[in-house]
Amino acid sequence: MHKSLLFKPLEDNIIQCQVCQRRCKIASGKVGFCKTRKNMNGELHSLIYGKVSSIRVSPIEIKPLFNYYPGTRWLSLGSLGCNFLCPGCQNWEISHADINKEIPSTEYISPEKAVQLAIKEKCKGISWTYNEPTLWLEYTLDTAKIAKKQALLTNYVTNGYITPEALDLLGPYLDAYRVDLKAFSNYTHKRIANISDFEGILKIIKMAKYKWGMHIEIITNLTPGYNDNEEELNNMAHWIVDQLGAETPWHITRFVPHLKLSHLSYTPISKLEKVRQIGLDKGLRYVYLGNVPGHPAENTYCPWCGKLLIERRNYQILKYNLDGNKCKFCNQTIAGYFE
Repeated sequence: MHKSLLFKPLEDNIIQCQVCQRRCKIASGKVGFCKTRKNMNGELHSLIYGKVSSIRVSPIEIKPLFNYYPGTRWLSLGSLGCNFLCPGCQNWEISHADINKEIPSTEYISPEKAVQLAIKEKCKGISWTYNEPTLWLEYTLDTAKIAKKQALLTNYVTNGYITPEALDLLGPYLDAYRVDLKAFSNYTHKRIANISDFEGILKIIKMAKYKWGMHIEIITNLTPGYNDNEEELNNMAHWIVDQLGAETPWHITRFVPHLKLSHLSYTPISKLEKVRQIGLDKGLRYVYLGNVPGHPAENTYCPWCGKLLIERRNYQILKYNLDGNKCKFCNQTIAGYFE
């Protein structure tokens, strides 16, 4: 048990969690929607502090982050639980886990040990991923504080449903925010992510970028029949350009059937390419396709001269034509962080 940093006492020993935008009201002895936080005698406690279900040293491209120190190694950590419980989740074994019943295998890794591991493995930073890191707030915050003292970078791979209060705690210690934007309507979000209002996600993304200066990359996993409506996707691309800037990378990834959506087909490549063109037509300079190894849209191209800057295949870099943050061919500055 680890006491939560953010909760509000209510009447009758009920408390309200302030970590994610569900703001669950939790009776004594009960847990919230994510099942990772419990009301213990009028105080909220995390049940997953330091509990690691998944650990791996992996390239930053797997997040995916393509315009953020390409080719660098990151210590990637995941725990248990989620505040969405998407029907087609690829990591459902850990994200849908009810830790009050059958607990998947975990090991305790202290914040200090996590940082030591990252240094030992010559990692550029630490990424909290695999399940929703917002639920791991206290642990990721403690680890990030130590990581920053050791000159390590930090990253959330997130659905963006964190509260402003929680993001303000993390803000000084979090460098990159790879956020899912699953759809662009309340109706579609209800179907695909079990939430009825997605406006709070948009506000959080802007807050991460403009208030805290985080590097932002957006991902949309294109699920057939769920979030592939072209009108919504046009609106999404317009919002990214208008509110975040044309230099914001947008990853359109191929849906792979899982869990309750295992009956669906893989996203047609032609559909992915059409949506990518929507992004480019709206003015986005870096629109990538994912889960299609070898596709040319895995690569980074110079928006100014069109030459190939970074050639990728299945998260590996094959060619690299950047000199710092500049294109080797036309010397124009490329948005992002490059070595």
